[in-house]
Amino acid sequence: MQKTNWNYPTTMWVGQDRIKDLSVACKNLDINKPLLVTDKGLAGSDIIQNSLSNLKQNSFEVILYSNVVGNPTGTNVNQGVEIYRKNNCDGVIAFGGGSGLDVGKAVAFMSGQDLPIWDFEDVGDNWTKAKSNSIAPIIAVPTTAGTGSETGRASVILNEDTGVKKIIFHPKFLPSIVILDPLLTISLPPDITAATGMDALAHNLEAYCSPGYHPMADGIALEGIRIINNWLLAAVEDGSNIEARMNMLTAASMGSTAFQKGLGAIHSLSHPVNALNNIHHGLSNAIFMPYVLTFNKNVIEKKIVKICEYLEFQNKTFDEFLNWTLSLRKKLNIPHKLSDVIELEKIDIDRLSKMALDDPSTNGNPKKLSLADMKVMYEYSISGELFK
Repeated sequence: MQKTNWNYPTTMWVGQDRIKDLSVACKNLDINKPLLVTDKGLAGSDIIQNSLSNLKQNSFEVILYSNVVGNPTGTNVNQGVEIYRKNNCDGVIAFGGGSGLDVGKAVAFMSGQDLPIWDFEDVGDNWTKAKSNSIAPIIAVPTTAGTGSETGRASVILNEDTGVKKIIFHPKFLPSIVILDPLLTISLPPDITAATGMDALAHNLEAYCSPGYHPMADGIALEGIRIINNWLLAAVEDGSNIEARMNMLTAASMGSTAFQKGLGAIHSLSHPVNALNNIHHGLSNAIFMPYVLTFNKNVIEKKIVKICEYLEFQNKTFDEFLNWTLSLRKKLNIPHKLSDVIELEKIDIDRLSKMALDDPSTNGNPKKLSLADMKVMYEYSISGELFK
């Protein structure tokens, strides 16, 4: 039997108004001077301002860093580390969507390192180069239900010098406490709710289809897909639906938990267009999903049938699941083609394909992939034709 190591998430504080427990979380982790990391758009919101006030009222000297962009960069991390060190902070509150969470986690990690962040790319045993005892404690507070970065042991950071997104990994990237509060997601507009929800679906789906023996991840992924099927449309149609928002937050955390088993070509194809064309990650995952599904059909069909059985679809077939995916995208106003969101002349297939093949997610795809495979999947995603 194949040998493997399993790691599962952290302490999760779940429910409405749990954000009011942020100061308690700091106390539990002996954080007295936290650096709160978030993105530019969220920094002036009531969510952040109320959290800052709550911390200050409880005698915490909190520092704010919010110069985080949508596809976060090494510069964002370096700036955060500089502010962390300059103010003698002793912990990080990573607050926001995937960008804020990824940068916050990376700042906490890099605050105690001497090597450049790129030396810790998720390749081989690079993570062992880190000073593990110098990594700051992390509290994660997601405000979107997509990336699941709050339960992940890595951050995806853009290297501006190469134009390539890198996955930076260490076991202690996993936050010590996560606060899942659905009230923090009710202001998300429908299009972002849809895109982040499809990101969560991509995580659960690719984790389930990834080869290897990891029944715990498979079980979590299956249930994550079921929750998304039941609640994503409700969250998009009525953003104030607290039950739908809570379920989507849960499904996002589950997806990130499950994909330690592996991801696949959906993410391999997405990361390059996120880096070069600044397309929202959840949106690109949603666009590529049916092309990758049909490309992988001959090796994942039995697993897709099991998903249909678990979701209690009337027809338990690959085509039924594919049609459900296409229908869901249509209801969410997700474009069918990559060329619907990027001008053709700005799509460099040769460069994108090379980057996709080199992406760490490629190794988790159910079918072994070549450069030609990447090119043809990009070509199909541009034409809108699905693999037969």
